[in-house]
Amino acid sequence: MNKHHESTGRAGEQQITLRGPAELADALPYLMGFYPNDSVVMVALHGGRGRFGGRLRLGIPQAPGEWGPVADQLAECLVSESERREGRPDAIVIFLCQDSPDGSGGRSAMERLRPFAQRLRTACGALDVPVLEALCISDGRYWSYCCPDTRCCPDQGNPVAMPGTTVMAAAAAYAGVHVRGTLRDMEARLQPWRTPAAVTAQEEALDRAGPALIPRLLDERARGEVAAETLRLARTLMDRIEETQPAPPALSDSGDDQLIGSDEAAAIILGLQDRETRDKAAAWMEGAEAQAALRLWRTLARRCVGPYGEHAAAPLTLAGWVSWSTGDEPGARVALALALRADPDYTFAQLLHRACNEGLDPEALRRCLREAADEGTSPGARAVEAVMDPAAADRGATSLRVRRARPLPDGRRRRGRAHRRPDAERVKASPGSPRPWTSAAGRRAREARRYGRRGNRARR
Repeated sequence: MNKHHESTGRAGEQQITLRGPAELADALPYLMGFYPNDSVVMVALHGGRGRFGGRLRLGIPQAPGEWGPVADQLAECLVSESERREGRPDAIVIFLCQDSPDGSGGRSAMERLRPFAQRLRTACGALDVPVLEALCISDGRYWSYCCPDTRCCPDQGNPVAMPGTTVMAAAAAYAGVHVRGTLRDMEARLQPWRTPAAVTAQEEALDRAGPALIPRLLDERARGEVAAETLRLARTLMDRIEETQPAPPALSDSGDDQLIGSDEAAAIILGLQDRETRDKAAAWMEGAEAQAALRLWRTLARRCVGPYGEHAAAPLTLAGWVSWSTGDEPGARVALALALRADPDYTFAQLLHRACNEGLDPEALRRCLREAADEGTSPGARAVEAVMDPAAADRGATSLRVRRARPLPDGRRRRGRAHRRPDAERVKASPGSPRPWTSAAGRRAREARRYGRRGNRARR
């Protein structure tokens, strides 16, 4: 399951009346901005007419033993967040979206998830918020867990309307709301390569770059030179990308991959592990520059292969920031969630993810980054904190105030850096091939990424 939930605030000003399970099932991708795969989605309803309020998405836990505790946490989270922002919800709508893994048909998936749906309904009821509807969407069909009438909700389910053929689709198109494919498709654009030859080539390039760059990143005097080289190379690659013609996502990603060499990607990936370098790169957030930067960050995220997966937190966070800054909130949430999956302790991603979910205006952060760029400074995580909590900034607070992740269902705390197993236990090296976790360069790489300038251990 995903470790970081996603939520959004109020629906837009456009008002559309939805009647019955069919129209609710059709509305889901427009509410989220994508088709949520393997997800539980909960939407708060307010008022007598059931106005959509806050919504929350989480990956469906694979182990049924987790369903009860997760259901309790999701219900409490949605209700408490709604109370804080819009008032206590009057009802909740639940969607369980999961295709059958073996192609046996959506009904088997629906029956398997029935206990989870019931547990979610019970958890909401325990908070005195009724569940108005609970739907399972699987293999192009939907089922209602609440309606017992087989005349409208038959055992074999009902087909989901074809995309673009409903009143909701027309209203969304008129309002400028776009569905960005499936969640799986959006994540695939940001996930590491899997082709063996490409993975090997990029991994070897990262192995080569480490011994040369990491000692310089740890040297206070040389670090500035590395930052300048990293940003200069990144700018060169952005210009190269910007010269290519726009193309559909799959073709665009493949073309961008071919434009950037393995050694070039390795140099920037390692250079971005310095948080001040990353903060300066975050200033590329507007106009054509933003689109070129976003394509570069996506490309670099795909190059964080093998044992370098944790390095993806930096380019993924930058991709999430640019997406949010340019109005693509669904894309921002996906990128930031993947950044936190790569490194749950990455403070900059934590703060941006929270700010995006809480519906804050990114313009305040853009203004901070513009001013920092003019002054040659790098605000980074502290700028996000100042935007989210001005009172803390006014008090001159020096420590970051980050909302802690919820405990796991069995009561354990989420994995922290001090409790991680050694890297050699987590990733198995191929025989005869040196890897970062066994080399001095690898140890220096981890230290460079853990320590910011001035020896601050906070990961930002």
